[in-house]
Amino acid sequence: MASFEEDVMKKAGRSSFWETVRTVIYAVLIAIVIRTTLFEPFNIPSESMRPTLEVGDYLFVSKYSYGYSRYSIPLGLPLFEGRIIENAPERGDVVVFRKPSEPNVDYIKRIVGLPGDKIQVTGGVLIVNGTPVKRERIEDYIEAFPGGGVRRIEQFRETLPSGKTYITFNLTDANTLDNTGVYEVPAGHYFAMGDNRDNSIDSRVNPKENGVGFIPAENLIGRAEVIFFSTDGTAGLFEPWKWFGAIRYGRLLQVIR
Repeated sequence: MASFEEDVMKKAGRSSFWETVRTVIYAVLIAIVIRTTLFEPFNIPSESMRPTLEVGDYLFVSKYSYGYSRYSIPLGLPLFEGRIIENAPERGDVVVFRKPSEPNVDYIKRIVGLPGDKIQVTGGVLIVNGTPVKRERIEDYIEAFPGGGVRRIEQFRETLPSGKTYITFNLTDANTLDNTGVYEVPAGHYFAMGDNRDNSIDSRVNPKENGVGFIPAENLIGRAEVIFFSTDGTAGLFEPWKWFGAIRYGRLLQVIR
């Protein structure tokens, strides 16, 4: 027969186990609420937003900036349609959204066209509602290769009608995406482009050609806010033993503009 002390110890052990389970459940629920309503982390896998965002950047996206849609919820569960507590993005915002033709794929681009806008690119110059966006040539970006050698990339400072300013890369003015027709943004949709203008699949590319096309408001996930971690690609967020020499310290806590 078990002693009184053994019974007490068993009960204490069971109580401690369930306390641990409850703590883990609460932690998971809190994380889900924060991820759904406040901030969600994303990492940059491609070069389409260079030089603003580099491959290896990890950033926080504010989920509350534009309100909430089904894509605010983990797994994109269709619990409701449209957006609630909706706030419209501003021209120039860097946004994360679900690709309209592949709603399980996250994209990040810069909003340059709002509902009703007419957007065109001519000779590499962005034109909004018939007016060319101010485009100022600045110093080249010098890209060094690991094995030696460098590449010079043209950079321009663009200033949208709203006054929002950012830097774009330009490899050529003769790309097919440097000379387009006029895109008229439908109601409830947005037009987005990558800052790396000659290396971005964005709203200039038809969804039938694996492009983005116009972005429905429902597909917006949130606004990119700040880079909280960045490596040169030789180490991941969960590989701290590789961080030494891989972290790009100059990019940490950089506000995304």
